[in-house]
Amino acid sequence: MPMHNPVHPGRILKEEILEPLGISAAEAARRLKLKRGGLSRVLNEHAAVSPSLAIRLEMAGVSTARMWLKMQSAYDCAKERRKPAPNVQRLVPENDRAAGVHWPDS
Repeated sequence: MPMHNPVHPGRILKEEILEPLGISAAEAARRLKLKRGGLSRVLNEHAAVSPSLAIRLEMAGVSTARMWLKMQSAYDCAKERRKPAPNVQRLVPENDRAAGVHWPDS
C-alpha cells in the first residue's frame, strides 16, 4: 500500500543514516565523491535523489539504488497529487486494456 505522505528520501538519508553514524554532509559528500552543496540540497529536501546518487549510495552500502529511486518517485508522485488536477481526457476507454496490451499493475 503506497504511503499518502511519503518522506523525502534526503531526510531519511540525513536522519536515519548519516546522523546516527555521526557522518556530516561534508564527509558523506567526500566519501560519495560528490560536491557538498549538491548533497546538502538533497539532505535538506531541496533536490531529488538522482540515479547517480542512488547508485553511489548503493555502492557505499546504503541499501539499493532501486529503493532510493522508488522512495523519490513515491515522494514526487504524492507531491504532484496534492496539486490541483489538470482537466485531462482519457486516452484509453475505461475498462479497456488498450487492445491487448498488458500494463503492469505497479
